Amino acid sequence: MVNEIRCFTSFYPGRSNVLINEVSVAAAHSPSELSKDTIYKNFFAIWDTGATNTVITERVVKDCGLRPISMAKIYHPGGETKDANVYFVNIRLPNKVEVYNLRATEGILRGKADVLVGMDIIGKGDFAVTNYDGKTVFSFRIPSIEQIDFIKQLRKENKPVRVPPKVGRNAPCPCGSGKKYKNCCLKKNR
Repeated sequence: MVNEIRCFTSFYPGRSNVLINEVSVAAAHSPSELSKDTIYKNFFAIWDTGATNTVITERVVKDCGLRPISMAKIYHPGGETKDANVYFVNIRLPNKVEVYNLRATEGILRGKADVLVGMDIIGKGDFAVTNYDGKTVFSFRIPSIEQIDFIKQLRKENKPVRVPPKVGRNAPCPCGSGKKYKNCCLKKNR
């Protein structure tokens, strides 16, 4: 069976440091079980490639009538940990791009967002952000159908490509620390 390709693009009037859009959330169900009784509620979602999993607020839990399926330990910057409820949800992204039976952890989000879209969703598809002409645009499609490679794209168009030179293991680290590359940034990126 071939998965249908679903996608959307979000446009911002200027340069944006926060990727946010409207999504809909419902208690988990399979696509064939969608009935008149299935109610999706709208919320704002922030996209975060630094988050491993999707997070929902207490408001989402209450508005959607969700029931916890388990508990998870969540880790905050600075080392703080906390136990939190986990729920099964369906999330409908813009343009009817839907992710079914997703585990979402309850947490606190700042600002107007009630959903944090993490890598558990982003990793299911292709995600790109551009800031051309001072305007941020981000686009997402699911499932992933190709590898995005800007260097390869420029080479196909016969445009000059500036590729940083390779740094030898024993060469001075390009970060300026004065250490050998193998004892500095190479070690950090392993």
